[in-house]
Amino acid sequence: MAPERKLAPGITGAVCLELFFAQVLSRHADLAARRLGANGQGFYSIGSAGHEGNAALAVASRVSDPLLPHYRSGALFLERARRAGNTDPVRELLLGVVAAAADPISGGRHKVFGSAAANIIPQTSTIASQMPRAVGLAFAIDRAARLDLDCPWPPDAVVLCGFGDASANHSTAAGAINTAVHTAHLGVAVPVLFVCEDNGIGISVPTPPDWIEYSYGHRPGLRYFTADGCDLLDAVTTASAAVAWVREHRRPAFLRLRTVRLFGHAGSDMESAYRDPAAVAADLARDPVTATARRLVTAGICSPQEILGHYDRLGAQVAVTAEEVCREPKLGSAAAVIAPLARARPASVRDDVVRADRSPQPATGEDDRYRNSDTAPSPDRNTMAQAINHTLAALLARDPDILVFGEDVARKGGVYGVTKGLYKRFGARRVFDTLLDEQSILGTALGAGLAGFVPIPEIQYLAYVHNALDQLRGEAATLSFFSAGRFRNPMVVRIAAYGYQRGFGGHFHNDNSVAALRDIPGIVVASPSRPDDAAAVLRTCVSAARVDGRVCVLLEPIALYHTRDLHEPGDDRWAATITDTHVPIGRARVYGDGTDLTIVAFANSVPMSLRVADRLARHGINARVLDLRWLSPLPREDLLRHAEATGRVLVADETRRSGGVSESVCAALVDAGFTGTQARVTSADSFIPLGPAAARVLLSEADIEAAAHRVCAGTGRGEFNSGSVSNPGPGSTVSARYRYPD
Repeated sequence: MAPERKLAPGITGAVCLELFFAQVLSRHADLAARRLGANGQGFYSIGSAGHEGNAALAVASRVSDPLLPHYRSGALFLERARRAGNTDPVRELLLGVVAAAADPISGGRHKVFGSAAANIIPQTSTIASQMPRAVGLAFAIDRAARLDLDCPWPPDAVVLCGFGDASANHSTAAGAINTAVHTAHLGVAVPVLFVCEDNGIGISVPTPPDWIEYSYGHRPGLRYFTADGCDLLDAVTTASAAVAWVREHRRPAFLRLRTVRLFGHAGSDMESAYRDPAAVAADLARDPVTATARRLVTAGICSPQEILGHYDRLGAQVAVTAEEVCREPKLGSAAAVIAPLARARPASVRDDVVRADRSPQPATGEDDRYRNSDTAPSPDRNTMAQAINHTLAALLARDPDILVFGEDVARKGGVYGVTKGLYKRFGARRVFDTLLDEQSILGTALGAGLAGFVPIPEIQYLAYVHNALDQLRGEAATLSFFSAGRFRNPMVVRIAAYGYQRGFGGHFHNDNSVAALRDIPGIVVASPSRPDDAAAVLRTCVSAARVDGRVCVLLEPIALYHTRDLHEPGDDRWAATITDTHVPIGRARVYGDGTDLTIVAFANSVPMSLRVADRLARHGINARVLDLRWLSPLPREDLLRHAEATGRVLVADETRRSGGVSESVCAALVDAGFTGTQARVTSADSFIPLGPAAARVLLSEADIEAAAHRVCAGTGRGEFNSGSVSNPGPGSTVSARYRYPD
């Protein structure tokens, strides 16, 4: 052996042998995963065979460089983990294959490549979804250094992001690369290396051999490198040059590693059904493991017998490990599975809200200001837009980890003026405009959260977030879940939401679809109606993000941004004085103490319901109005308590009848054993049209009032009325529900 012989600049025989070991271990782990699957003991068989050349990236980069790997990165994972001090990374990999609770990264929830010690941020197989996060992380590492903020990674770190040739065609990939190039074009550092592992096929659909270079090889602002991923020395040399270039220039680059895919897409895939035998044989002839073995023999580092001995020895070690991990217990309960989603420290969140010379007030969830609101408006009474603006400014002034960004939020101050003046006061490093790309906005937040910030991105309209929901569902919500809490991406996403805008309509600027957000496990969805609640809820969300790593979505009712009056023009009874009051997650607010009816509302339907309650009182019906404030999690305890206080519940729901908030409210009451009457009145199952036609499909005060009279005029408890209440009013429906006997 000649371990110190240099095979290429910076690559000794010893290094080449170490990488060969990583390649062999990865190959044997793939084979073991298939055996485990065939025996019913393994549950993941998307392998890395043919991609083992990506181990070169472990040599080219530093352990301190954050890595967001491709899902065929077995050899890269094993070598990076070894360099980080892990003495048995194969065991970690196979623990994931068998979904063992002892898996140190996911805790048995999914097979992912991830390691906190090795700075490998776990990814699932969602196509290209990690790429916006990678761009955001690269941006945030430099931004943290410039703001002197503590960051888990050094200021000269390079972010590595792996993906496949099929993924390169995804809109998420195109958007992320475009954002990186655009940001760098503006002179902002984005040290990210995109690594495309091009095996020439996406499941069964071939990628033209020249497509990746044709698409990305000549793009201005994107330095392009290409290497043969089946030739380890070429891969190491080129990858090292690419990483060094990004580290020096702090700009994005693209590395194409030409690989092969061996053994099909996954264990159940039969390549013979769609690939020519000659193509399969050609890929096998380029096997990177045998190519590295030949290189070691040719260079005199190992003899053929030694190579075979290493292969068999490592294979036997993997086989023993595979047997051992099968004996590890699995997650045994639903509580154990969802534990990373349920972590919450409300006392610590409250302390963070009220820290730094604040005067906290206890939050009971009760409020009597509606009953005692005859006092004259104070000079500092604010609208919701002013309250949010004031709170953002206070948070930016107090907390250096806050970033505020989105479309038009900086120079313009937001479409509705909510962020007006923040850019001028706090500067472009902390308040900045983004591209008109919601995936990239949320990706920036995902990366910034990893880097130590508490990002507050703005999505300009609720309808626009649907363009990028996978960044919330597939990335933000799952990171803590698939890393057992070892990684987190705190953020507070502000979204201008709902309908009822005057003079500016259409379904893209008036959207009332929230089901897709409320369906995501672990995400907090808040929807305040009053200015003071908007301020308090925003503070709570920011502190929950900072303390517990929560992903929070704040739905801000556009139509209430500049509303000051409640009952009549000039009464100023919807404006409010902003305090530092803390609103716990999952606590509602009640107006009044009526005993005849509880109207459950949120956002725009709260002031609507208060006006209805005022008119009902003139007819002898005393109603209380419960403002949910939180749509996920729902304030179940407050909801049940106030439902039982009157025995009759009407849910005034401005969202759609199908999939709307009222469905969950009614279900929560049923689950809690509520025995009274409940009904709901909603907007129609429709997009919101332009102009006066919008009133035909949106919930109205007349609808709420008519439904309230019907509920209160019911024939008594213990009866069931099926179907819809007749003539519910324009654009909305009311359904009577079971009235359970005592």
